[in-house]
Amino acid sequence: MPQATPKLNAFPVFMRVEGEAVAIVGGGEEALAKARLIGQSSAALRIVSDAAEAELLAFIAANGAIHIAAAYDAAHLEGAVMVFAASGNEALDRRVAEDARRLGIPVNAVDRPELCDFFTPALVNRAPVAIAIGTEGAGPVLAQMLRSRIDRMLSPSLGPLASLAASLRGTAERLLPKGNARRRFWSDFFGGAPARAVDAGQLSQAHDAAVDLLLSNAPASGHIALVGAGPGAEDLLTLRAHRLLMEADVIVYDALVPEAIVAMGRRDAERLPVGKRKGCHTKSQAEINALLIELGRDGKRVVRLKSGDPLVFGRAGEEMAALRDAGIAYEVVPGVTAAFAAAADFELPLTLRGVSSSMVFTTGHDLKGNSLPDWAKLAISGATVAVYMGRSVAAEVASRLIEAGLSPDTAVAVVENASLANRRRFHGTLADLPSLEVRADLTGPVMTIIGDAVAGANFECSEPLAAHRHEGAAQTAAEGAER
Repeated sequence: MPQATPKLNAFPVFMRVEGEAVAIVGGGEEALAKARLIGQSSAALRIVSDAAEAELLAFIAANGAIHIAAAYDAAHLEGAVMVFAASGNEALDRRVAEDARRLGIPVNAVDRPELCDFFTPALVNRAPVAIAIGTEGAGPVLAQMLRSRIDRMLSPSLGPLASLAASLRGTAERLLPKGNARRRFWSDFFGGAPARAVDAGQLSQAHDAAVDLLLSNAPASGHIALVGAGPGAEDLLTLRAHRLLMEADVIVYDALVPEAIVAMGRRDAERLPVGKRKGCHTKSQAEINALLIELGRDGKRVVRLKSGDPLVFGRAGEEMAALRDAGIAYEVVPGVTAAFAAAADFELPLTLRGVSSSMVFTTGHDLKGNSLPDWAKLAISGATVAVYMGRSVAAEVASRLIEAGLSPDTAVAVVENASLANRRRFHGTLADLPSLEVRADLTGPVMTIIGDAVAGANFECSEPLAAHRHEGAAQTAAEGAER
């Protein structure tokens, strides 16, 4: 036999309160909490207390609530559409509940479920959109936890977007027949140019885009989001990045982006790996550019996931230029770059007052030319240097910087798999750095930070590079003898 669907003991509804009186009896913390909740609506708030606390009085003054500064009387409830008994006194709350029922007014007694006609939900407010969350006795902590999760999933611009939709609803019903045409319009409205314009705070452009969409009834144009996936840990993904992943038709991702982050996208989204890892490119940059343009022209909503931040060694510049030339709409969503994650893993200040006031992001390959890049001068003058993809050229990085005048004793911090549970940390000096090149056990992405500010890091959970320095030197010498 199929299992019966569980029945709700309380049925969720929304009550009209615009311009109506809602009475709260109490003067302390419980009353203030309910006042803040109801204050999110357009109800006329009536607070009954002859001894209101200072914080509640400040709320009343700031929000235009009516304060009845007198001992409670049943007459204070008359004309209200809802009543909250929030005095903290059981006898008084019971009296308020009994009076409200006698007057035919629904009542809620705070933390006294046996006296309640209704329960207040945890509320996600994106007016005119509201999401109410109730847990039927499972407790307010669970409800608030769920509220927090849902709140993070919804764009702050959902309210203005819903208001724009409401203003166009009548026109859409007049111009578009029921069925596919109307459904497609609203799908394109909430997932296309109008929604993106509202998200950017461009309300007039959003209205124009919605009108164009309504009059043309053409399919929505494609859009590419160049999204930073962060250094690897799923909970370092930004809220905006997560929302875009949940809306994407197609996810195009690099090899360094973990599967756990790709899996945070819409379940039925098409997923296209494109490589882009050192020594392993399944597609060339030109092929990736062409793919993004093709998807955009097909009207797809695309998330182009890049490890770390797309604007830091992510080749976003080439992709943006290609999309601009092709007339494809795009946006950039920042991510936590590996340097910041590595610094956090080491509790390392990238800038330190009196020690380092500037920072350089670079790759080890910048030092492979005949002349030193300009940033080398900054390193010598005290800047903190973050070296991406530098393990295989660690010896060259160290030797060139030392030749340029940077002290061999300059502090160095190295992190493999920054931000992840399997990260490994190493510390030492610039003179120890060449030992990285012979570390065959380092298979994950490696981030190196060099500079005097590194000395302020926490080295308790890291291994000294010096332990591998002589081993590396011996191996290098042996390889040289063989050649």
